[in-house]
Amino acid sequence: MPMPGYVFKDGGPIPDSDLKDPQHQANHTPGAQPYMEPATHASTTSSPPSNGTVINTPTSSSASASNAPSDSHALAIESADHDIKGAVQQNHEAGEVRDMGWNDHPTNVPSPLVAKLPNEELWTLVRRFNKQMYHVKATNDPLLGGLDLNIVDEDEFSPDKLRSNIERLYMTVIIGMMGFGKHIARLRSWREPRRTAGFCAAYAVAWFFNFLVPLMFTTLIVLIVYPPSRPFLFPHVPIALVNSKTGGIQTPQAGMLGSKDSATGAPEKHKGEAVEQEAHNFVSGIGSIALSSAAGKHEQGDPDSDPLNDSVPDPTNIASDAAAAKQSAQGNQPQAHHDKTKQPMEQAMWLKMRPIMHVIGDIADGWERFANALSPTPPFPQETPRLRLAGILVPAVAIGLLATSAMFMKMTTAGIGFGFFGDPLIWRGLDLLNKTFPHWQKLLEIRNTILKGVPTNAQLTITLLRIGEANKAPIPPPPRSDQPPSSRPASINGDELALDASNEEIHEAIHKDADQKAAEEQAEHHEGEKKKHKHGQHILGFFKGTTKTGVEAKFGVDKARAVVGSKHAKDHLGVLPKTDDPELSGPVDFKGRYKGSKGWIYISTNVDVPTLSFSSKSSDGTGLEPEKASAKFSVPIADIRELKKVGGLGWKAKIVVGWATGKTVADGLEIVDRKGDTHKVTAVRLREELFNRLVAMGGQKWESW
Repeated sequence: MPMPGYVFKDGGPIPDSDLKDPQHQANHTPGAQPYMEPATHASTTSSPPSNGTVINTPTSSSASASNAPSDSHALAIESADHDIKGAVQQNHEAGEVRDMGWNDHPTNVPSPLVAKLPNEELWTLVRRFNKQMYHVKATNDPLLGGLDLNIVDEDEFSPDKLRSNIERLYMTVIIGMMGFGKHIARLRSWREPRRTAGFCAAYAVAWFFNFLVPLMFTTLIVLIVYPPSRPFLFPHVPIALVNSKTGGIQTPQAGMLGSKDSATGAPEKHKGEAVEQEAHNFVSGIGSIALSSAAGKHEQGDPDSDPLNDSVPDPTNIASDAAAAKQSAQGNQPQAHHDKTKQPMEQAMWLKMRPIMHVIGDIADGWERFANALSPTPPFPQETPRLRLAGILVPAVAIGLLATSAMFMKMTTAGIGFGFFGDPLIWRGLDLLNKTFPHWQKLLEIRNTILKGVPTNAQLTITLLRIGEANKAPIPPPPRSDQPPSSRPASINGDELALDASNEEIHEAIHKDADQKAAEEQAEHHEGEKKKHKHGQHILGFFKGTTKTGVEAKFGVDKARAVVGSKHAKDHLGVLPKTDDPELSGPVDFKGRYKGSKGWIYISTNVDVPTLSFSSKSSDGTGLEPEKASAKFSVPIADIRELKKVGGLGWKAKIVVGWATGKTVADGLEIVDRKGDTHKVTAVRLREELFNRLVAMGGQKWESW
């Protein structure tokens, strides 16, 4: 296994006499986007690239705005000129791909990979990016805000995307509002007397001199422009340690403080995983409550002793048709074909889900943009977004100084009256505006005005990935481990906590005591014994074993059908990897299948036209092409117009297979080129890593679908 810093001698595309020369294709494909050299945003030269990078910029001063690179591409290339550099930004021999520790333990990965950004935070961004991105398409349209990877209005709806957006909402808005609420509780509690007294005195003086509004906006300006003021006025304390009612210290809901940014304080293996698991359980809890309501779950009405009921599993946990099953058991539900409300109601609900999903996504995007404006991550500008936000508030301070309360009430009531009685004028004005400026709503969005050029977390992540690709040092994926998180509490200095609590009280809050540990162990043992002797568990075990046998038989049949040429059967080959099958792939080659054939997806960049190919043989970890390998397909990176993640199995089959076998299904990826040809690779265990490399390598400007 290569060590960090290992250099792949990337020798070019896999030869195949049956395929056209990729260079010839790129130069003669109608409308093909030429590859362009790495340069600054304003570069117009056409000299060969100095480091073999794939990311491109315009080659002539006459390049149209639609062909200009995004700000993300420009920042990724310019990052190589910064004085402070991370491991992936260091200069190295041109034309070589470095392994920065793709298959190594996190402690062996160079740190930091990107300047001024800890590896744990980088991996948190990448991990969440993997969950958010499903389907991207290249676009030549001008970019509003200068950044690509915006979500299109016609974004496809799916329940999994809705789940992803709700999880983002939890990790950004809900966690942020919980932290804000606990700050208010701390101030009101007077457990931090100096800080509360200072706020109280400032409020009293401002109130006495009618200076409250200017004081509020001035404080906001200071917090925006001068970051050290934030921990001074609002010192950070893990939110799990703060009681929302008393403002004092409490034992976290997890029984210990294993993470500092989660609501429960649950332990985590890597930074950010605890709050991600909370978000997952938050959505699952909503779904469970909704399903229980639909099924008519009412445990209070059950008889006190019913052995049959105790032995049957809870249907709300295993069946989405529990509502229909309950109604059928009661014998009072008409046949489905007599129910004229079912289809219209379901159709109406599904039609309304897409705008709801968009609203949730827009809220999360806006929160992320404000967070990245207040605390920018290199290579994005550090001062400009904060100054722009502060500049918006300066007139508010002036208005607060000049306007009296009577004037404010007059203006407010005048606005309410115009909004109520001026409907004809408002609609005529909007109609004129729509005819004159058809997309004026887009131009007035915060991402195109006060937050222009400020990224969401997804746009930040793809920029960081592009930095690695621009320097021929792809960023290694987040660490993977099947081991449970450590039960040790997070390290914390009690003297630095701005709480009215002694070190002994803090120690007791963040550690599990012996009695609690014993109680948890006893509860786990009791639960295990209960499951052992539960008749329903034996029934479930029987069905699980039968289902597993059926699944194995089905895959056996698929192997036979694949031999005779069944396309669907070929797609199923290899989707359940063997437990002893090593994951030896990345960053140059990725183990997978193409039309059922085993092989490796190979990324070659040390050529005139960087190429994605599928070979029946691997580079064996050296990065060199096998001499006699034949390519099943070969696509220039610049010709990729669409990337779509596809499941190895359908969602229902994946649930059944996962439940019966306990194995992880290897998913696939569809690549669509400029000609519209689709190449589908399946059983790719590192599908997310392959997707990230392809989406970050070229000069395409992407849209999220």
